[in-house]
Amino acid sequence: MAEEKHHHLFHHKKDEEDKPIESVYTETTTGYAESGFSSGGPGGYGESTIEGYGATTISTESEVDYRKEEKHHKHLEQLGEMGAVAAGAYALHEKHKEKKDPEHAHKHKIEEEVAAAAAVGAGGFAFHEHHEKKETKEEEEEAHGKKHHHLFG
Repeated sequence: MAEEKHHHLFHHKKDEEDKPIESVYTETTTGYAESGFSSGGPGGYGESTIEGYGATTISTESEVDYRKEEKHHKHLEQLGEMGAVAAGAYALHEKHKEKKDPEHAHKHKIEEEVAAAAAVGAGGFAFHEHHEKKETKEEEEEAHGKKHHHLFG
């Protein structure tokens, strides 16, 4: 075994280490001028913009994508509903098995109760997401200037 191979998580290739790294960003900076002042005012601070591949803008609260958020909550609500239906069906299945298999009735009774609790939890999650979806829709309407007249509450 003259030459041992070591396995590492990160495989470094010696050929790539010698190559210069290409920059995908372009940087335009007007910082300290020679006279001590720049177009930005006293103190030598100017404008600084960095643009490049994959540059993103920081979204403010007014630029929230309400439709995407509403759709997200709708999908989670539907997922909660499906979970409640599936857990409820499993609870009924275990209740049926409890009657058919009296030897293991206690085990089926416990599984039925666990499935029923899961169904209630999933139903609560669906209800929560329905409320979140409704709240998002109201926020969208407020952001776009639609007025709500809350007469009874």
